[in-house]
Order: sequence, then structure tokens, then C-alpha cells
Amino acid sequence: MSAAAPTCVWPVGAELGEGPVWHAAQETFYFVDIKGRALHRCDADGGRRQSWSTPRQPGFVLPCDDGSLLCGMQGGLYRFDANTGSFTLLQTVEEELPGNRINDGFADRHGRLWFGTMDDAEENPSGSLYRRDRETLSKQDRNYVITNGPAMSPDGKTLYHTDTLLRTVYAFDVDAAGNLSGKRPFIAIDGSGYPDGMAVDAEGCLWIALFGGWRIERFLPSGELAGVLPFPCANITKLAFGGADLQTVQVTTAWKGLSPDERLKQPLAGGLFSFRADTPGLAQHHLLTEV
Repeated sequence: MSAAAPTCVWPVGAELGEGPVWHAAQETFYFVDIKGRALHRCDADGGRRQSWSTPRQPGFVLPCDDGSLLCGMQGGLYRFDANTGSFTLLQTVEEELPGNRINDGFADRHGRLWFGTMDDAEENPSGSLYRRDRETLSKQDRNYVITNGPAMSPDGKTLYHTDTLLRTVYAFDVDAAGNLSGKRPFIAIDGSGYPDGMAVDAEGCLWIALFGGWRIERFLPSGELAGVLPFPCANITKLAFGGADLQTVQVTTAWKGLSPDERLKQPLAGGLFSFRADTPGLAQHHLLTEV
């Protein structure tokens, strides 16, 4: 999986780090701190750091084809301008469910946005999986307490999505129009931890971050476990491939849920980690903006 153990490149101390994404044009990674209400970016080696406060809890940030970024936050989708640090509301999401928030998001090869919502209290199955084609938002699946990790196979024909509390990653068939069918359990996590964010590499293998599991696991397209990468802290939240060769991987972590004693024993919890992967990832797609 990796030629070396992961190292902390930015001890940012995120309460709930999430959503790393590689912006090739800027040669930077972006990621968010959901509970800290912050958006961060840095180089692949953790340098040239910059941070912004967000008006609400951010779940993800993704590049758009017009050079801007789209940020999913509690209550809506926002356009983010990194030059001014401003957020502009594009579309409200689940205004009727004020206890929900947007969590993980993903851009597919057609420029469509896939993202999940969840109960911020992590108790009720009020979360759903959405698809957004430019300005059109449609619900694709429902009844999740915690949604995570939308990701797709290299051919774009299989979507993976996680029910974190059920510790199950589901697979869906995806047609040319982006419609889902054939929902089925793909991976059940048997060891410690809960499946959180994930990414797919160029060989079609699925890399899954384990919250509370101290590791990332890599699974073959068949669903067979192919490797385990240990971390020095428990709560691993998501990973993203980047760098010029797409083999530099950045990983977000969290100190959320740790006791004071556990935090003392895990001083790097909430830090941004990096490692080199033996297999490159897939190129980051950009979202299509409204016409």
C-alpha cells in the first residue's frame, strides 16, 4: 500500500478533519474541519498553509470548472472564492431538517456532485444520498444516520457509499444518466472502527479510512482485503490522492470523541497526514457549474 509509514505534515488539530481533495491547477490540497468550522489548504508536503473560517459546519469542498470551489455546509451548497474568502449560497439543502448537516461529497467524471446528509446528533436515520446535476438536486437513497464516502470505480459504473453506523459500504450500479440501481452490501468492516471517507485508486481498489480504527484498509474490486496501513491516532476520516503523479496521499484525522487522557496519548490526533502510495489514484474531477 505504501513505501513508508504516514507522517503528520500539518498538526492542525482539527476536531473533525474531513474531505481532503487535490486541486491540480493550484497544486494544493484542500480539506475542512467540520466541528471547527474551518477550511484549510496546503501544498502536498504540508507547506504554504492557509485557513478560512466558515459560516456553518462544512462537510466538503470541491473544485469547479469555472475556477471556483463548491463547499457543502450545513443547510446548503456554497460557492467559495479563495481570493476573497467569501461564501455565496447557491442552493439550500434540507431546510426542513435543521438538525441535519451535509457530510461527505464527491465529483464524478460528468461533473455531477454526489453527497450525503446526516443527523448532526448521530442518532436518527434522517440522512440521504443526493446527486446534483448543475442546479438540479435529486435524492438517490435515504435512511442513513451517518453517510460517508461517495466514490466511484474507474469506469464510472459503480458508486460506493457508506452507512457508517452499520459499518457497511454499499455498491450501486450507475447508468449513463447517473441513475442508481442494484444497491448491495459490498464490504462489511469486521475489525475495530467505523468506515468513514474513502477513495479509489487507478487499479479500482477502494481505500477506506476507519474512524476509531487506527488504520486505512485497501480492498480489491472483488471486496477482498488487500492491505492495512496503521496510523498513530485512532480517528482516520478520509484520504485523497494528489501530487504530480497522484501517488502522494493526504489523510485527515480527528480528535472528536477522544477523552482528555486519550488526547494526551494521541498528540497528533486531528493532524493532516501524508504518505506515498505504490499505486496512483484517480484524477480529481471538477464540478460543472450552472449554465
